[in-house]
Amino acid sequence: MGQKNYRLYVRRFANNVNRRMKHTLYGSLVQKSRRTLSEEGAGTMMTKAILDVDDCAEGMRKFTTELFDTGVALLAYAGMLLFYDWRLALISMIFPPVSYVIAEKMKVIVQRTGAAYKEQSGALSSATLDRAANAVTYRVFGCEPERMAAYEENLSAYERSAVRANIWSASLPPIYRIISMAALVFILYFGGRNVLGQGWTAWDIAAFTTFISCFTRLAVKSSSAAKLFNAVHKAQVSWKRIRPLMYAPETPDTPETGVPAVLTVQGLGFAYPGNETLFSDVSFAARPGQIIGVTGPVACGKSSLGKVFLCEYPYRGSIRLGDKELAEMDERTRLGEIGYLGHDPELFNDTIEHNILMGDEGDAWEYLRMVCLDEEIREMPDGIETLVGNGGVRLSGGQAQRLALARTLCHKKPVLILDDPFSALDRNTERQIFENLRAYTTDAVVILISHRRYLFSELEQVIWLNEGRAVVGTYEEPPIKNKQGQEV
Repeated sequence: MGQKNYRLYVRRFANNVNRRMKHTLYGSLVQKSRRTLSEEGAGTMMTKAILDVDDCAEGMRKFTTELFDTGVALLAYAGMLLFYDWRLALISMIFPPVSYVIAEKMKVIVQRTGAAYKEQSGALSSATLDRAANAVTYRVFGCEPERMAAYEENLSAYERSAVRANIWSASLPPIYRIISMAALVFILYFGGRNVLGQGWTAWDIAAFTTFISCFTRLAVKSSSAAKLFNAVHKAQVSWKRIRPLMYAPETPDTPETGVPAVLTVQGLGFAYPGNETLFSDVSFAARPGQIIGVTGPVACGKSSLGKVFLCEYPYRGSIRLGDKELAEMDERTRLGEIGYLGHDPELFNDTIEHNILMGDEGDAWEYLRMVCLDEEIREMPDGIETLVGNGGVRLSGGQAQRLALARTLCHKKPVLILDDPFSALDRNTERQIFENLRAYTTDAVVILISHRRYLFSELEQVIWLNEGRAVVGTYEEPPIKNKQGQEV
């Protein structure tokens, strides 16, 4: 009963560690930039968040369990062997440590095959996500056979790496046991001499069989200890992969004075690596309570201007919030200063309430009312507990857009970047949400990116972008012209 309780305690402890590790890993992943996440790949991130954490927790569980079970049993069996014949016991106990040495020498192979398996697992996860997300596109354009072939290649590579990893994990334990049991040859010889009265100790048949039984159990336990090395080696591989991400997220610092900071932009320019400049010489200042409009033709850099504030790529010029340069802030502090809503709503396969609050306490209905979505939610069968599906597929475009805006307002930051948040709405709804937004953000700077300009007449500043140029003015001022002399 005591051993069962011990195993239950260790299992529960390992499960709690697993949960906390995944919580910490998730907390660090959500603070990474889109660029970093894209470069590493969704499949690799999934592998780290699931398989690697599971392997670490499992290795810890096995080590803790075997340390108690195997360690105590080995000492007991060794004591009994020494009691019966200490000379023969010393000879027979030479072989189990040999299996430990061999298990340690096999560490490199186990770790290498385990790492290759994890890499292929991440690649297969990425390929699976790609097929699921782009299935319709591949089918419409006749690319499905090619994508199927590419997926089969990923699947075959994954299977090969899994077989290699499992071969070493499965084939080594029997070898460890054979090595540990090799001393039976000496026990049969010298133990037989003891029974005949010609050995070091006088034995009867009962003592002889007892010695063999104790040694057999010792050898089995010893081979289990060697097998444990494989689990520990796998855990080491997984830990090396996730260790850079295992830091607890910190709450961003808030200004000590409590006074909202002024946003000052001077000579701002931006270009993606290897590409031409999208825009340059953008300069303006905005105090809390102001809404700055950004507009221009398609592909003029409006969305890129908004993403510059996320600092995923280096920018030219200066963006200062109060007396702090945005690019010089550490990532956690910057996340506490900048709120961002992209033009494609990113919603989780969870309830409407959880998509808004994101685990925080609060009244989600307050933010649903701000975005004029509360009445529509009340009419749904499950109300605020309605599951929205991945990316909000169970909602209309306008509903998904407003739900994402509600989440952004719920987690309001000193600077809010809103990229085309009203594009799927009618004018009356857009007008009402705009008024609610203006009333709610009196202590924040809002940068509103949109190609719909009729609300821009109420803004104090408008940034006009076109063909790499930017003009900062008001709605009444004439817009900039393109190279053909046409007004934008």
